[in-house]
Amino acid sequence: DVAMMGYGYDGGGGWMWVFGGLMMVGVVVVIGLAVWAVVTATTRGTGVRTAPESSSAGGRDRIRQVLDERYARGEMTSEEYTERLHTLGL
Repeated sequence: DVAMMGYGYDGGGGWMWVFGGLMMVGVVVVIGLAVWAVVTATTRGTGVRTAPESSSAGGRDRIRQVLDERYARGEMTSEEYTERLHTLGL
């Protein structure tokens, strides 16, 4: 009989699309949480900061060292080097 070809399930209808979409969203959320957990675990306690601490003596020395290295490699002119030293108060 032609009516029995779908075995009464009508191919899953729209519910299969909804279920598949929810599964994809779930996979994306789980992967995002895993990435967040790894990043958080690897940066915790390492002192990672977005900007160097120029107020401490060690931070100022490191900034000066980076400027010296960039100047030595020719990445900045003498004017740029002295301007940055003046701007940073070094």
